[in-house]
Amino acid sequence: MIFAMKRSQAAATIKAVLRAWEKREIEGLLGLMTEDIYWHDLGMWSPPAVGRGAVRAFITSLMRAFPDFAIELRGPICVAEDGNSCMIPWTISATNKGPLDPPGLAPTGRRVRFQGMDYIQFRNGLVARIETRFDPIEPLEQMLGIRVRPAAGSWRERCAVALQRALATWARRI
Repeated sequence: MIFAMKRSQAAATIKAVLRAWEKREIEGLLGLMTEDIYWHDLGMWSPPAVGRGAVRAFITSLMRAFPDFAIELRGPICVAEDGNSCMIPWTISATNKGPLDPPGLAPTGRRVRFQGMDYIQFRNGLVARIETRFDPIEPLEQMLGIRVRPAAGSWRERCAVALQRALATWARRI
């Protein structure tokens, strides 16, 4: 049986999640999640993490790659009226001191800072789903120290457009 949480319960659960992140308490964090937790992070180079084991591996990888990972709230935690979901606007700051695996990126020693938000759904008082949304190009460019996205009107943009048009022509023919 699924029950609706009170807004205050949802906010308390999120605060506990944030405390566990801050203290690097992976098992405590997982204890706030359902067994079948689903976490889709746009920055993951792999499919969404499903289940506590997959989420544990994801969190461990993040903490290894970014040991000083810090979440700063950009605004209030917005809890839905029924208490079953919320939005958390955040800014993440971290230094890439370890490998990011998957996909196997080597540490750069560079600091990243970017904004995004998490949409979280609850089931039976626990976090059941997390959808992490941000522009993954922003931290990638900061980690690499190079611009990945071509500037508007640049030769790189014109080359990318020409390549896309050639691939689109090819795709229409097969």
